[in-house]
Amino acid sequence: MALIDLRSDTLTKPTDAMREAMFRAPVGDDVYGEDPSINELEARGAELLGHEAALFCVSGSLANLLGVWLVAERGSELVCDEQAHIVRAEVGAHAALHGIQTRTWASPDGVADPAVVERIVADRAAHLVATGGVELENTHNFGGGTIQPVESMAKIAELCRDKGLGLHLDGARLANAAVALGRPLSDWSKLATSASLCLSKGLGAPVGTVLASSRTNIARARAERKRLGGGWRQAGILAAAGLYALDHHIDRLADDHAHARLIADIIRAKAPGAVAATVPTNIVVVTVPDAAAVVAGAKEQGVLVSLLNATTVRLVTHLDVTEAQCREGAEVVAELLA
Repeated sequence: MALIDLRSDTLTKPTDAMREAMFRAPVGDDVYGEDPSINELEARGAELLGHEAALFCVSGSLANLLGVWLVAERGSELVCDEQAHIVRAEVGAHAALHGIQTRTWASPDGVADPAVVERIVADRAAHLVATGGVELENTHNFGGGTIQPVESMAKIAELCRDKGLGLHLDGARLANAAVALGRPLSDWSKLATSASLCLSKGLGAPVGTVLASSRTNIARARAERKRLGGGWRQAGILAAAGLYALDHHIDRLADDHAHARLIADIIRAKAPGAVAATVPTNIVVVTVPDAAAVVAGAKEQGVLVSLLNATTVRLVTHLDVTEAQCREGAEVVAELLA
């Protein structure tokens, strides 16, 4: 039985054309700055994200680790929402490796309210932890693929400037937001001090995330990446996959969004209220009585979905699942709920 895997868009495999681009990639030693494919990808990433320079990282977690480090000093705090990937899914790296603690605001759908952010930011005082920076996530994974509005992000960026704070944007799925709203990626990322874009989720590359910021910041991040063991050698093979993804896999994200809406519609028909009224991008979060039972029951029928907590499962569309497979997967989950 062929499995329909809707657990995550990280599961995509390189297409044949992407593999061919990887095979033919010109390479060099990136620690010496001599890998032409890496250099091209970093230049493209900086341009797309509206910054002076960019750095290719092995993962979104490493890019976030460096991006947060750029905006918040050791011993300070980073404020973000309570469902942010950096506090739920990066194994405490920011505290363990860079001495940065986090404080969070409540945000059920992952969309930040500028007024709430303003209230939580702490000024410097001798007996209090000072806020060093702010973090936003777009689209928001655990919020259900929700999109941070440019207008509210602009207000938060202005607040950060007024307070002398850095702003990091975890743009792991920023391309999904851009396609969904028909806006350039830079509309969001240029507002931030540092911003990331993951290539190995919906864009379908096997490895990598681009981190963008000022030239000075990226030079600092490059040294810190090396300190953390993240220096590349002939990594142009991977950069070529990222370049191919940027050229060929951004616009097609609209298909993933359409498939996610299809899944939501099918589940709503059998279980009204189980899915949010709108599914903005490629993530469908479903409220269920017993998430473990749904995950196990779906797996028995050849459909893989993710367990988020005791009453929530997640389905994520991507380039390796067809419309027909999404329909079949949704019907299996819907029947389990019905």
